[in-house]
Amino acid sequence: MKKTIALLTGGTTGEWVVSVKSAATIAQNIDPNLYDVYKIMLNEKGWFYEPADSVKIEVDKNDFSLTLEGRKIKFDGVFIAIHGSPGEDGKLQGYFDMLGIPYTTCDALTSSITMNKGYTKAIVADIDHLYTAKSVQIFKGGNYNLNQIKQDLRLPYFVKPNSGGSSIGMTKVKHADDLEEAIEKAFKEDTQILIEEFVSGREFSIGIFGSDGQIIVLPATEVIPQNEFFDFEAKYTPGATEEITPGRMNAEELSRVQQLVKEVYQKLNCRGVVRIDYFLEEGTDKFYFIEINTIPGQTATSFIPQQVAAMGITLKEFYTRLMKETLG
Repeated sequence: MKKTIALLTGGTTGEWVVSVKSAATIAQNIDPNLYDVYKIMLNEKGWFYEPADSVKIEVDKNDFSLTLEGRKIKFDGVFIAIHGSPGEDGKLQGYFDMLGIPYTTCDALTSSITMNKGYTKAIVADIDHLYTAKSVQIFKGGNYNLNQIKQDLRLPYFVKPNSGGSSIGMTKVKHADDLEEAIEKAFKEDTQILIEEFVSGREFSIGIFGSDGQIIVLPATEVIPQNEFFDFEAKYTPGATEEITPGRMNAEELSRVQQLVKEVYQKLNCRGVVRIDYFLEEGTDKFYFIEINTIPGQTATSFIPQQVAAMGITLKEFYTRLMKETLG
């Protein structure tokens, strides 16, 4: 019997644009023989289902249901495709937990913690052979000393909103004099900021997902941005970044990376598909954890679809495996 699934898209941050594109890819590739899919848009104005005749139908938030032509539709599960808040930070997960509706992502606690780059680094810090860039976390209105930061960290720095996504509000600081301006820019996006030392090395992004009780690591993508770093423009402008999937790693690096990302997945109690960004440091090949994305992009140019293709399975098969594992 077919399951009735809500595909949740939109959101309340600047990342909603990416979310809409991700949902379009997912909708095109969900197996219609197994699932009936209702795409639901969530934004500041409300939660709506828009059928083909584009009459907006509001979702009843009391039980997350729809009433269509006098018929009440309840959902067997939710495919959350909202990047940023409230899809990636645990808010929606807590809501669905209270209603007893399964969803495709990490649980509320993991989603909430991993949105905070500083807290995430603290949790994974004791994994053997995993390194994190030296950093300082500061708070808006808090006591922080710019001179002390400049003494503690060596240039260049990355200044980034602690809970932001898609590299919005991020700056690479090469001159200490530019630190204050970079902090102001990041504080426009978040009340917490991470200032990190730059790690020189090859950058990769790798997908990991659960299926049949196993943790499966997708082929990694090597990221070679033409810009100074992998910023919003580099992420979403075709041709602005060279992306090689599978990325260039020798057998030892590949084996080590796969083991480390599985450990991160377990340590953070992940479920569904996540994406981990990392550097292999120049000269040492040490694995430097950058961050984890618990709702990675699924747009046509995103890493996960590229990696699924490199693994040799279709997106339809991938989403089916993902949904069977998370939604039952």
